[in-house]
Amino acid sequence: MNKPHIHAEVIKAWADGAEIQARSCTSLAKNHWGGWCTVEKPEWIPHQEYRVKPQPKPDFIYFGQLDEPARGGLTLGSCFTRHKADRDQLKLTFDGETGKLKSAEIL
Repeated sequence: MNKPHIHAEVIKAWADGAEIQARSCTSLAKNHWGGWCTVEKPEWIPHQEYRVKPQPKPDFIYFGQLDEPARGGLTLGSCFTRHKADRDQLKLTFDGETGKLKSAEIL
């Protein structure tokens, strides 16, 4: 039985319409690889790396409220959830890729 092509799975995904990315050595230093680039017509070179272009991770949102303690002043409520409640006052949006806070909105 013949051995499948080294990139067989990615070739099949490409044939089904998936976007393909490739990366190759960008310097003479051993194991120094460049970044991923989207390619229209992959050449399927055995020593080059190929992958299906990953889908970006969606942002995630948390809702919560400010608490007013008896001594005055405001503190963040102890419970932030992904579901908006009627009493929520804040909407925090985090980047799906990095997890960093992108925006904070007062509702």
